[in-house]
Amino acid sequence: MLTWAYPYFLAVGLALAAALVLLRRHWQRSTRLGRALGTRPRNRGWKLLLRLLAAVLLGSAALGPSLGVSQRPVRTAGKDVWLLVDVSRSMDAPDVAPTRLLRAQAELQELVAQFPADRMGLVVFGAEAMVQCPLTYDQAAVQTFVSTMRTGLLPPGPTTLRAPLDLVLPRLVPAEGAASATPRATALVVVSDGEDFGENLEPVLRALGRTGARVYTVGVGTAAGTKIPKTGGGFVVDGRGKPAQSRLREAPLLQLAAQTGGQYVELNNQQNGFGTLLRGLRAMQGAVEQVRTVAVADNRYRYPLAVALLLLALDVALTIPILRP
Repeated sequence: MLTWAYPYFLAVGLALAAALVLLRRHWQRSTRLGRALGTRPRNRGWKLLLRLLAAVLLGSAALGPSLGVSQRPVRTAGKDVWLLVDVSRSMDAPDVAPTRLLRAQAELQELVAQFPADRMGLVVFGAEAMVQCPLTYDQAAVQTFVSTMRTGLLPPGPTTLRAPLDLVLPRLVPAEGAASATPRATALVVVSDGEDFGENLEPVLRALGRTGARVYTVGVGTAAGTKIPKTGGGFVVDGRGKPAQSRLREAPLLQLAAQTGGQYVELNNQQNGFGTLLRGLRAMQGAVEQVRTVAVADNRYRYPLAVALLLLALDVALTIPILRP
């Protein structure tokens, strides 16, 4: 069955129409010139037919006619990207419009769409951590889980950055006895305002360093900070009964990125570091997993292109005697 690799029929049709207009104008000029010189150009009909056929064949070649299939080896390569997203109450702060979490969700959905050939997973954390979506090639599923994140997913309590790292770490190390060829390149993207009331990060960072995983951190918020609104009105209060002021804490996020060879970027109303983050993730070379054979449509563009070039060569051959004295 004949298919087309590049079905841009409108563009090719417009190009052919333009070619017809040019050929018509050339025909009219040749006619007027012949009358003025009192001569009759030879082979005009043949030359017009050759040019029309060549134009049609060139248009067909541009569309990429495909007939049949052929088996070709494909080397599958990719990386694993874990998204670790802070869903603590402080992510409801509106110093990043509309809120820290909502802005992060929008950017993460765009990020997921940029890696269709890579596995992605989602972990949410606050006082605890939970795998929302295990590693998968199903980007639509990851998008769905990202869009449904909210600050009430986990029990309230002090935020800890160590909990999600401890949760992901065993998933980065191949199981004993597993047929592990080349390990996949792995990146962790931590999206948080940096508030961390958990344990020391040093042990888990050393363990991450041994796996070769890189941690990219996104600091969401501002240094000035703001109050955290409650759902029913009012603001979240601290231990003294005063409205809590939530600020971006860069230090732990910088530490995570620096000690694993990753990168730290900011996300607020003035800066959007997701462009830099995307470039960093794309620069990671995915490990080759395997070589497999797939059936692909066999593009036959060479045949109409070759015939079109022969016709154009014949057109030139018919033109040369006319130019001789």
